[in-house]
Amino acid sequence: MNYEVEQKFHVRDLDRLAADLGRLGARFQSVVVQRDYYFAHPARDFGQTDEALRIRCVDAENFVTYKGPKIDATTKTRREIELPLASGAAAADRFAELLKVLGFAPVAEVRKTRRPLTIRWQGWDVDGALDHVDGLGSFAELELRVDQCELERAKAAILSLAGQLGLAHTERRSYLALLLAQAHTDPDRA
Repeated sequence: MNYEVEQKFHVRDLDRLAADLGRLGARFQSVVVQRDYYFAHPARDFGQTDEALRIRCVDAENFVTYKGPKIDATTKTRREIELPLASGAAAADRFAELLKVLGFAPVAEVRKTRRPLTIRWQGWDVDGALDHVDGLGSFAELELRVDQCELERAKAAILSLAGQLGLAHTERRSYLALLLAQAHTDPDRA
């Protein structure tokens, strides 16, 4: 079973963080725009069960992702299943239509500009991202995908790298949850 061990942090200065990551040997990829379309389950409340189902569009590429409940109180470690869909906007629209026919309801769109990176840390190739999320601001994510037997070592490596980078303002909520909470407190932003 594959798990995603992730920590997300509020960041004030993405350029400074990028420089710090560069000094540690991070390899940056091209900036991409991601559009994530989230869906509500017809028979259970994903907000209550701490699950998520989304279609992610990155340029012409599309993916459907299920995220299970978080399994600890400090990181965003959870089971994740991600499958590629056909390329192109029409393919994403067709899959969204399938979900709607099955009773899933659209919840919200999360749009972000992401600068992906990889950094070697304590024997791991840690995936990271410097994100600017429309309506929310700037964040950094550090992530490893591991088997269950490697969870504790992976968590320790992520927390160690975060400490080295001075990342302290963790955020366990998803971008979707943050946007929904913001819309709830400020109805004019919805």
